[in-house]
Amino acid sequence: MMFADVIVLGAGPGGYSAAFRAADLGKKIVLIDESPTLGGVCLNIGCIPSKTLLHAALIIEEAKHCAQYGVDFAKPAVDLDKLRGCKNNVIRRLTMGLAGLAKKRKVEVICGTGKFSSQNQIEVTNANGETKAITFENCIIATGSKPVNLPFIPKDERVWDSTSALEVNSIPKKLLVIGGGIIGLEMATVYHALGSKINVVELMNQLIPGLDGDVVKPLQHFVSKKYAQILLNTKVTSVEAKADGLLVAFANATDNVQLVPELFDAVLVAVGRFPNSESFAIEKAQITVDAKGFIPVNSQMQTNIPHIYAIGDVIGNPMLAHKATFEGRLAAEVIAGHIRTFDAKCIPSVAYTDPEVASVGLTENEAKKQGLNYSKGIFPWMASGRSLSLGRNEGMTKLIFDAVSHKVLGGSCVGSNAGELIAEIALAVQNDLTAEAITSTIHPHPTLCETVALAAEAFEGTITDL
Repeated sequence: MMFADVIVLGAGPGGYSAAFRAADLGKKIVLIDESPTLGGVCLNIGCIPSKTLLHAALIIEEAKHCAQYGVDFAKPAVDLDKLRGCKNNVIRRLTMGLAGLAKKRKVEVICGTGKFSSQNQIEVTNANGETKAITFENCIIATGSKPVNLPFIPKDERVWDSTSALEVNSIPKKLLVIGGGIIGLEMATVYHALGSKINVVELMNQLIPGLDGDVVKPLQHFVSKKYAQILLNTKVTSVEAKADGLLVAFANATDNVQLVPELFDAVLVAVGRFPNSESFAIEKAQITVDAKGFIPVNSQMQTNIPHIYAIGDVIGNPMLAHKATFEGRLAAEVIAGHIRTFDAKCIPSVAYTDPEVASVGLTENEAKKQGLNYSKGIFPWMASGRSLSLGRNEGMTKLIFDAVSHKVLGGSCVGSNAGELIAEIALAVQNDLTAEAITSTIHPHPTLCETVALAAEAFEGTITDL
């Protein structure tokens, strides 16, 4: 029998951040995860490996792009073993760093499957079938999420989820990506650069549903022009495994009109994720779960059982690592007696596609839906000296403002390195900054970040660059 002030169930970004913060605040911590390495999906089989592969894809595409500058490179020779090794080295370096931080903080890490046996006890079973009971004063559930599977798709090594796609064991000649969201498009970017012909099928009428159409349009145009056939408002009705490939049937999502079936060498299913709330005997702790499998929490991350907290993907959208990290630290501080509540007004999101798309706060669609009195400022990157010097003329920065107070309500960027710009807009939303606060701050030139100020100037009517 063991005892912990705080048990953290799940060692992803939210889980290890919660454990480390609670340890820093003097608590005795046990951190439980099924994986022998810390970092969860994000670090081991998600965000970090995908960004490593995306960097390689960017280099390949930049080398092609340099031809217009009079600099020509030979066709790249891709060594998959070295590429995979580079990705794995990045993962190894980060996981070893986390292991060292856990050791320095005296966080006890247990590898195994944790399940509630009561509201104050968890039993952990390791790979050898050995079970250990741990009683706790507080618990933080940080079990994350997993990919949604489509029931009609056969089990076949040529059918991938995001995890298997990141293994880069082969480069299919023709790859179908089911789902035009962030994960699917990022993997499409990688495999196009490596040499695959890409098809993307999306049930809705635009890529990355939920974002404003004018923000997604530059990405959609670039992708369809450069490297992928995009089928919008289309559903996959069947996938049949054949010796020479996977035969996929499609239909129009509106009227169910059947389209011509196509044969693919591999199919990536990227239609979303659902919470990991079923595998740790949550019912024995009498924790409430909603109809979608999410665990409801209050503004202090408490479940219906006050000494049991939940954070990250398992409590609801958006399923993002930085959201989980913020919530994990907050839960740890509440447990330590600090007066804290979740007061983040906005959570930024980035698609590391080519071009990148980033958004934070209210979209124009949401402002319309809420009936807000809003206005907007838009700066097209075709007027950005920095963007044009990079050889790119697609892209835009769009800010949403309260029409009366001129406070920033939200914003989006699409273009090269858009993800690096979104933090300024998030800072403005979080702190109720106005257009004037942005335009009165001198931004460096020529940069992409100055497009944020230029979009604010466009809203004010003071812009001279347009």
